[in-house]
Amino acid sequence: MSESVVERLVKTNPGMEVWWDSSPLIFEKWVGKMVSAAPEANKAELEAQLRRLFVADDPARSVFRGCTTNPPLSLEAVKSDPEYWNTRIDELIQGNPGIGAKDLTWLVYKQVIQRGALMFRPLYEASRGRYGFVSGQLDPRLFTEKEIMYRQADELAALQPNVMIKVPATMEGVEVVRHLTSKAICTNVTTCFTLPQILAVARAAKEGVEIARKNGVDMSRWRAVITHMIGRLTERKELLAQADYCGIQLSEADRKWFGLAVFKRAYRMLREGGYPSKMLLCSVRPGPLVAGKQRFWDIEELAGGDIVYTLPPYGLEPMFALGDHLEFRPHAIDEPAPQASLDKILRIPYGIQAYDPNGLALEQFNTHPATLYTVADFSKAANGLEEYVGNRLAAKQGVAG
Repeated sequence: MSESVVERLVKTNPGMEVWWDSSPLIFEKWVGKMVSAAPEANKAELEAQLRRLFVADDPARSVFRGCTTNPPLSLEAVKSDPEYWNTRIDELIQGNPGIGAKDLTWLVYKQVIQRGALMFRPLYEASRGRYGFVSGQLDPRLFTEKEIMYRQADELAALQPNVMIKVPATMEGVEVVRHLTSKAICTNVTTCFTLPQILAVARAAKEGVEIARKNGVDMSRWRAVITHMIGRLTERKELLAQADYCGIQLSEADRKWFGLAVFKRAYRMLREGGYPSKMLLCSVRPGPLVAGKQRFWDIEELAGGDIVYTLPPYGLEPMFALGDHLEFRPHAIDEPAPQASLDKILRIPYGIQAYDPNGLALEQFNTHPATLYTVADFSKAANGLEEYVGNRLAAKQGVAG
């Protein structure tokens, strides 16, 4: 049986990991959709490749080494199986008389995270805590509320030992990373786009490790990753508006190299600085077209790194469609971005803020355009889940009344 495109990618570095960027609760449906859309002659081979990605009855054999979720993905998981979740919501309503929609939503969200963590728990145990983490995100609507983030993190971490807390790379989130690390709670920094943010949370994790060791905290199963949301950085309208103001024409390739250059520099600086956090890439996008051929530089140009890719269905689908046309050079991540593209980016304030280690002050993290956009997107999904749960609560209360 031939290797899948994901298996070829992972072989470029022994430390490389690929995670599933969605709830594991929808994996089976996604496989069915992919196989049913494939040509008849390819169905059997494709299904075998996809099922090797996540082996539900023996996760230790899976290609996937972990899982990330966020509010939109959690909402999707609930809506994809309304029969199951409506039953669970009804049970929570019955078991918590007088509960409001907000608190009920938090209980439902914790169940989504817990179910996913249980699915990956065997991999966590088989790897002695190295792999098998499932990320649970703090409420994005409260990204400046440090004390609430502490409390929510404690609740999520208590669900299963393989729950990793997604903390925002906001001014307040930096301190949350330090605090959680000092208690050996694993973190995945999200809403993170710029090198200043990456370095700030990397330092916070390093300081948290030092505090934990001084206090005799067991760190043997602690891990930390820092997510660079590459597509959400390079797609913002502010980049093109500033480029236009500066009289700079940015091609699709230039914008791709911008995001890749930030990631490559962050990877190098974390490695050279001895930081304990691992870089994670998300929000990948296919492209650009090169000589009439579709490339996937977000994947190809970072091959060979000791990094994590977290790949959602919309990232995996073009990878499988391109298949053997994707080229994975074993040291691509160490190759610099073209100077011509970098020169353009470093004439634009938005580019300087992302690429220069001192491009943003801590106080500017919360107002960066990519942060504002992503927090709004995640908050909309959190509101959507609360609306879904609230409607169910109202319906049950109406029946009871």
